[in-house]
Order: sequence, then C-alpha cells, then structure tokens
Amino acid sequence: MAYNEIATRPNKAVYRDGDVCYKVFAVDYNKADILNEALNQARVEETGLFIPKIHEVKRLDDGRLAIVMDYVEGKSLAALIAENPSKHAEYIMRLIDIQLSMHALTAPDLNKQRDKFWRKIEISGLDATTRYELHARLDSMPKHNKLCHGDFNPSNVIITPDDRACVIDWSHATIGNASADTARTYLLFKLAGDDKTAEDYMTMFCKKSDTARQYVDQWLPIVAASQMAKGKQHEKEMLGKWVDVCQYE
Repeated sequence: MAYNEIATRPNKAVYRDGDVCYKVFAVDYNKADILNEALNQARVEETGLFIPKIHEVKRLDDGRLAIVMDYVEGKSLAALIAENPSKHAEYIMRLIDIQLSMHALTAPDLNKQRDKFWRKIEISGLDATTRYELHARLDSMPKHNKLCHGDFNPSNVIITPDDRACVIDWSHATIGNASADTARTYLLFKLAGDDKTAEDYMTMFCKKSDTARQYVDQWLPIVAASQMAKGKQHEKEMLGKWVDVCQYE
C-alpha cells in the first residue's frame, strides 16, 4: 500500500490518503470483529460526539479488509503528555473531561457492557468458583446505559490544531456503567506500568465526577477478568492480583 502510514499495531495499521484514512487489518483478522468495529463507530457517530466518520468497509487488492474513515489532523493526548511533562495534570484532567462528556451520552443500539463482561469472564481461564463470584458481583452492580469506550486512554484521543478533542478506536464500545469504563482506564495505566498516572487519574476522576473510589474499585476484578480473556501471559500475574480482590472482600 502506497499511502502514508500514520500508526501501526499488531495485526493492523492506519494509513492516510488525503482527507481519509484506512484502518487496514491483517488478512487473517476476524471479519466479524472488523465489521462490528465499523458498526460500533457508525452508531457512536449518531450521538454527535466528535469522532472520525465512517465512509465504508472495503477489501483491498491484497485481500485485506479496511475501514475507511475521515482523517483527523492533530496529536494524541499521549504524545502531548510526552512532549509537555509539566502539563501532565492538565492533560489528565482534559482526558477526564472528555470521558465525562462521553459518559453523558447513550447509544442504545450498541452491545451491552454487562453482556460483554459476562462472556469475557467465561473465557478468562479462571476457575469455576472465581467465575461464579465474578458473575455474582457483576449481576449485583447498578445497571446503566451510558456510552462507554472500553479502551479509553490518551492514545485514543486526538487534539486538533483548533483544540477540539476527537475520540478514536471504538472496537470495544458498549453501553453500560461509566464507573466500569473508569476502572478499565485505570487498569490500562497500571498495565502500562504507569502507576503514578493511574493513581492521579483515579483521584481526579472521582473528585471531578463526585464518585466514591470504593465504588469504582468494585469494578476492578470484573475488568481485570475481562482483560484476562485476551490471554496475554505477561499480564496474567498482575491481573490475577486484581481478580483475587473479590475473594477476600
């Protein structure tokens, strides 16, 4: 592909072609997952949130599938934090404000967060007793219908030259409980080894949203078990510690 590569991840890459970009998946990438990501993004578009608009899903000449969407000029919040460490707290608060504006919306046609967590717990590799405890905890948590990103972190927020925030990568989007989405972001920082940012984020989020830290913490074993379903061996020990919390509370 002759276009300009602007991002690369395992099994996928993003290329720019003028005013559009192509998110291109490996030839063996699950077709249903690609189509579901495009559908998620199209449904989030309907909320009015600033995200790249979907143009189409197409098969390239080499057989790979690509999601074609608007190209959004700007820098990720992750890049801005790296370039301006003195503004770390300011950028984390910006991240929180964006997340809260997202949680104020709903997209009723998206999959339910609760159903996704239930399935992920089932395939987490955990023993039956732990899965039972996690399912029981999940069933007891308040049921909401807020727009949740599912992978919300500074790399998935683009700040445009005119200071608008564009949220990208909607493959994990659901409707559900905002505090579960918050716990997920906290866990992503922890898995990246950025403990300070994880704690700063959690403290600032709970204060800004007037949410009890203890309530968000109740979601951590659930989101950790969900992450375990990905089968990443280097994460297993840390995630196991979070899951163990539910056995001793």
